Amino acid sequence: MGVQTGSCVLLFMMKTLKLILITLFAALSCSRDVEILPCPEIIPNPAEVQMQAGTFDVAGAEVVLSGRLDSLSKAYLTAFAEHLSAVTGNEDGRGRIIFRQDASMVSSCPGPLGKEENYSIEIKPRKITVRAAGLNGFVYAVQTLKQMMPPQIYGQTPAPEVCWEVPCCTLEDSPRFGYRGMLLDVARHFYTVDQVKKFIDMMEIHKMNVFHWHLTDDQGWRVEIRKYPELTQIGSKRRHTLVGHHHTSNEYDGKPYGEGMWYSQEQIRDVVAYAAAKGITVIPEIDLPGHMMGALATYPELGCTGGPYEVMGKWGISDDVLCAGKDTVYAFLEDVLEEICAMFPSQYVHIGGDECPKVRWETCPDCQNKIQELGLADDEKHSAEHYLQSHVMRHMSDFLAQRGRKIIGWDEMLQGELAPGATVMAWRRTENGHKAARLGHDVIMTTRPYLYLDRYQSEDKSAEPLAIAGYLPVNMVWSFDPYKSEKDDAEPLSDEQKSHVIGIQANLWTEYIATYDHLEYMVYPRMDAVSEVQWCQPESKDWECFRRGLDRMRVVYEIMGYNYATHIWGESNL
Repeated sequence: MGVQTGSCVLLFMMKTLKLILITLFAALSCSRDVEILPCPEIIPNPAEVQMQAGTFDVAGAEVVLSGRLDSLSKAYLTAFAEHLSAVTGNEDGRGRIIFRQDASMVSSCPGPLGKEENYSIEIKPRKITVRAAGLNGFVYAVQTLKQMMPPQIYGQTPAPEVCWEVPCCTLEDSPRFGYRGMLLDVARHFYTVDQVKKFIDMMEIHKMNVFHWHLTDDQGWRVEIRKYPELTQIGSKRRHTLVGHHHTSNEYDGKPYGEGMWYSQEQIRDVVAYAAAKGITVIPEIDLPGHMMGALATYPELGCTGGPYEVMGKWGISDDVLCAGKDTVYAFLEDVLEEICAMFPSQYVHIGGDECPKVRWETCPDCQNKIQELGLADDEKHSAEHYLQSHVMRHMSDFLAQRGRKIIGWDEMLQGELAPGATVMAWRRTENGHKAARLGHDVIMTTRPYLYLDRYQSEDKSAEPLAIAGYLPVNMVWSFDPYKSEKDDAEPLSDEQKSHVIGIQANLWTEYIATYDHLEYMVYPRMDAVSEVQWCQPESKDWECFRRGLDRMRVVYEIMGYNYATHIWGESNL
């Protein structure tokens, strides 16, 4: 498989390269004659940097907290100070690093997120001054400072022999989009709490602020709902898993999957708190009314036919979905979302809405009665069944609105009538996001050809682990333009319509990703490119600067023990 190698020679060469790169970066950081660089080797690239002569020695620097910092900011910066002291191995430095709360450092990003994320850094020979309005700004300032230091800052071993100087400069930075997310699918393949936290750690480095947790699907239900304990006792398990690609294979491994593979409510809250301490909001997804075989296998009465149903061992879409005509289904969903709201404080809850076949509804007496009751009918745009799904989504939107929450759903929500205030996650085409923006709805762009990290990283698929489809190299991710339509004749978005594009998100679906090592291989270094699309204004993006930053980030991956793909360096992963 393309993720690992058994060659001792190759392993030796990789370790040797790691040592050479670490030594090189340490040597460069020791240079007293500071070069005025066109751009720093920081990912994502800061908005404005003015390089100056001189350096600041961070080893043993006193860290000072100034202003009315909140408790999370204090804890984060205190932890940074302790780590800096431990890694540099020096407690007697002459400089000071001052973190100052500044309420004026507020972003103008579109949408409700990203408002206290601006920061500034001024580095002088004896003092660094960091200004930010709150936790997120301080987190991003720390991440920028760490990327200016020798890469040993990412390790846990004291390195007093390293020259810990950083170049003097002034830096002003702010994000382009307020919503900067990553999706992790744990329904198809499960990842432990520690692995999820490790994923969040890398999001922190890349200045991302939303972790989209895809918790339920046809292949498994992964979150404890105390009112319905059978959802994890039954709905989390499948009797076997497909071997090969779902378009060509009917072979299964014969191994049960899912025993104990779900998160307790205590574990959920632990992850939510862990992310919040890094300025990251966790948004849960309970996909409905389709992709619900985990629930239907547990409670067959929630379906149109009454079953029997089975948690799917094959990838793809099931014709069996929740029955939209039964009041018990709406009560079930309300109960589930009530507990979800109690676990997740985010203002957003993702309720899916994608890939919901209507074939059962077309012949289901309960669904047809509901269509008659609601006065729904086919028209030139959509079928009555599409409008029935819109009714389901609106019902759940209203339920969540009463609890102060907003819904996000996939762009199939456009097939019918969008619920008021619904945010559309455009995955199939960028144009679908533009359509929603023209309708006055907020949009998160997660366009599949550019931002689905489950796609192949090489055109030579024989040299890669099995993936779902497509080819998505780092440079293609980096090139994504959320305002460019697939339609050559599409009318450009107005400034007001652009203001509804509130964010960018990359997705990792895990049908073909069974191990965390493989997960890392698929994500890194493409996450670096995602972060630049999310953070940088177009005029701040520079491919050559980004490439130099990747060379440094590669050393960081090595130090932190992350697996990663090496295509961008022209190397084979076999």
